[in-house]
Amino acid sequence: MQFLEQIERFLFYPLEQLPYVIVSLLIAFTVHEFSHAYVAYKFGDPTAKNEGRVTLNPISHLDPIGTLLILIAGFGWARPVPVNRFHFKNPKLAGVLVSFAGPFSNLLVAILGYLIFYGLLAAGVGPDLPFFVQPFFEVLINLNILLFVFNLLPLPPLDGYRIVQDLVSADLRAKMTQYEQYGSLIFLILIITPLSKYTIGPILNNVVPLVGDVLSRFFTLFLF
Repeated sequence: MQFLEQIERFLFYPLEQLPYVIVSLLIAFTVHEFSHAYVAYKFGDPTAKNEGRVTLNPISHLDPIGTLLILIAGFGWARPVPVNRFHFKNPKLAGVLVSFAGPFSNLLVAILGYLIFYGLLAAGVGPDLPFFVQPFFEVLINLNILLFVFNLLPLPPLDGYRIVQDLVSADLRAKMTQYEQYGSLIFLILIITPLSKYTIGPILNNVVPLVGDVLSRFFTLFLF
């Protein structure tokens, strides 16, 4: 018992939630990175496909350190998907869609989670479900909504920043690239210091529940 308590001291999540978090992370990260790779391939860039990234095998997408940090610190990363914009016939459009594909896929996973869980409840099988079903879907849905919102923040190296890069002029894009390393440093400061309570924290704490509430109301309205 003391051993488990010692482990929990180093974890961001409660120990009883850990199995749900791990499975949800495997799904969320895999779908996110696969979506980047798949959309890039469809727009003519074979780079990610040649590296075996157009796959739903989690091993191809997970970064051991990034995954471990999520469990310990509450934030982390998967292996970035390599994209070569020179293969795109329309780099701006393709670039935006490739970048948006990752966060959007997390939103779709959350929607699918709501659809399955609320569908089971609407079918009247709720009382017969195993004890782990509800907490698993809660973690799966909330984690994917969090990744959807978080990755759309316009800060490097997040997808939201890549989208902004492709929407601005070529000159401004070049300037953004020039100072990108400093932006990444600012991003880390905002994440790992108390400043997060006043910057990124309020955004996530308000927008994530809002998105979840909208989806919950939508499925409640149509399924019950």
